[in-house]
Amino acid sequence: MPALIYVVRHGQTDWNAEQRLQGQADTDLNATGRRQASANGVKLAALIGDAKGAFDYVSSPMRRTCETMQLMRAAMGLDPAGYRTDPRLVELNFGDWQGFTYPELERRFPGASQARALDKWDFTPPGAGAESYQTLLSRIQPAFQAMQRDTVCVTHGGVIRCLFRMIAGCSKDEAAALEIPQDRVLKISGRRLEWL
Repeated sequence: MPALIYVVRHGQTDWNAEQRLQGQADTDLNATGRRQASANGVKLAALIGDAKGAFDYVSSPMRRTCETMQLMRAAMGLDPAGYRTDPRLVELNFGDWQGFTYPELERRFPGASQARALDKWDFTPPGAGAESYQTLLSRIQPAFQAMQRDTVCVTHGGVIRCLFRMIAGCSKDEAAALEIPQDRVLKISGRRLEWL
């Protein structure tokens, strides 16, 4: 991995605001999310300065992450389209649970969320393609190991949880319970992770 990676979670969507499980549902930013993305771009421009053109820029290919990257790059004074996507960076797949809030799941499938609460890291929801955080970690690890240059990465909350486990060695329970803000930048330098 390179010496320096800045990781940003996509800006807020309406589903985030409703606490709806997004997973790999392809949702859009809301007005708050667009403001968060632009503000993170201003922050990155100040952090990176004249070196911004030397960084690699990579995003999950989902709409909410791509729009976040485009707004950030515009705020940095860069071509909004000058980045690449990597499908390995997409969010955890929640299977049949995608699109539901936890109260809605409980009404439809009483006790459904209790099993996940007992072992949030290794729990796999029902449905084709559904993933646990451990499965997600196995998917994203090669993507980060392949990063050769200093990088700005836009991805998802689940991916960032996996980075805390993979790089900082957080326990499964700790990583699964972390708050992952949408209005801050995560700096990764060596094995140190720091929210800015």
